[in-house]
Amino acid sequence: MQDKTHIDKNVDEKIASQLQKTPIAIIGMASLFPESRDLQEFWENIVGKMDCVIDVPSDRWEINDLYDADPSAPDKSYSKRGGFIPDIDFDPMEFGLPPNILEVTDSSQLLSLVVARDLIKDCGYIDGEFDRQNTGVILGVGGGQKLITPLVSRLQGPVWEKVLRSSGVAEEDIQTLIEKMKKAYIPWVENSFPGMLGNVIAGRVANRFDLGGTNCVVDAACAGSLAAMKMAISDLLEYKANAMITGGVDTDNSPFMYLNFSKTPAFTDGEVPKPFDEDSHGIVIGEGVGMVMLKRLEDAERDNDRIYAVIKGVGTSSDGRFKSIYAPRASGQRVAVDRAYEDAGFDMKTIDLLEAHGTGTKAGDAAEFDGLKLAFDYEGHEKQHIALGSVKSQIGHTKTAAGSAGLIKTALALYHKILPATINIDNPNPKLGIENSSFYLNTDTRPWINNVKTPRRAGVSSFGFGGSNYHFVLEEYQPEMDNASGKDYRLHDVSRSFILHAETPML
Repeated sequence: MQDKTHIDKNVDEKIASQLQKTPIAIIGMASLFPESRDLQEFWENIVGKMDCVIDVPSDRWEINDLYDADPSAPDKSYSKRGGFIPDIDFDPMEFGLPPNILEVTDSSQLLSLVVARDLIKDCGYIDGEFDRQNTGVILGVGGGQKLITPLVSRLQGPVWEKVLRSSGVAEEDIQTLIEKMKKAYIPWVENSFPGMLGNVIAGRVANRFDLGGTNCVVDAACAGSLAAMKMAISDLLEYKANAMITGGVDTDNSPFMYLNFSKTPAFTDGEVPKPFDEDSHGIVIGEGVGMVMLKRLEDAERDNDRIYAVIKGVGTSSDGRFKSIYAPRASGQRVAVDRAYEDAGFDMKTIDLLEAHGTGTKAGDAAEFDGLKLAFDYEGHEKQHIALGSVKSQIGHTKTAAGSAGLIKTALALYHKILPATINIDNPNPKLGIENSSFYLNTDTRPWINNVKTPRRAGVSSFGFGGSNYHFVLEEYQPEMDNASGKDYRLHDVSRSFILHAETPML
């Protein structure tokens, strides 16, 4: 076994003492993920082991135009599968938006308003009254938004003109054809600039809900959600805010995004993602928006808030110098995991559930599992006592929103005392050596039985291009769990028994 990576104890003890002294409560959650319009449908799909990966809908892009099974085909995607947000009702007037700006406002901004509204309701703020002035919003958001592509495409007029002229098109027809092509794209108008900006996703939420705390977005690629949550937690620990809306937003399953992953290449050549499976070949991408409301635990208890789970530890790291900028590094990921449990102040052997990054790529899954073994498989460790899973097996990789999907799933698992399944695992990859590790791949939804004195605890990992590594440690909130009513305690449907009887047999 390797010695734990050296950490500056003076720095680490200061961070750990802050979160141990002031744990952070998750008091509200809301989501919009593939095949689920809200938090309840998301959890129902998880419990029901629903596969939410489908062929690309025609309202996103036409498969026949851009798909080619050959990964080397130029300007084509060799994937035609993904996780897609379902259609939802959106009333711009509800959020004070003039309908004429919708065409030039990115869908991420609009859908974030819907999820933020649902989040505020989930916190119990039905009448909309809460400490707005001291509530901030920090969201994980990727670099480019979908509107950038059509806006840039309109600027290609000079290129089209040269091509048409060199092709012998009559001069009087050239400008007519160029104008017809431009009509396929949204126009440059006053609201185009703010409508395409990633930071305005958080800004619009803060604006429409009149929030006075920190307002910004964070880009750590696929780790962006947990990076944003880390910043939000810092604001709470430093008493710069009393509540924080945080999470991740990524609604871009456009052709541009498919080409990015096709030419990396990272997509699976199969129908579904298969994290940690022998037959895993790559990822499937998804759309999603996931948000949580965070408060200091002492404040949440004082205010009698519902508490889904408590954040006890946060660990971060960078992979440092490695063979490529996007290749995962097991030792770097292990450092983030180690730091999270040192931050929490308890032994990682008390963890029962770990929501992995689990993308389904052979290299990524192997590196992640090696990192987990480095952290958890200490000398004399108990074998196969931690349920390992990945929500990406059900909804695909929602990119910047991936961490929020995993954290929301894990908080709900703690709240409902359920170990959720990971689907599409037929044969665990034998090269991982899972049978001799601390982990087992949980492929069935089952009750979370706790036979020890410590509370139920879980870890959540999220990693991003560029070597960004994040690991969160969550713990169940026992007082709330013990006193929860049936109505508030359970989001998913449960079976009921019915007795049918009659005075005489029915013929």
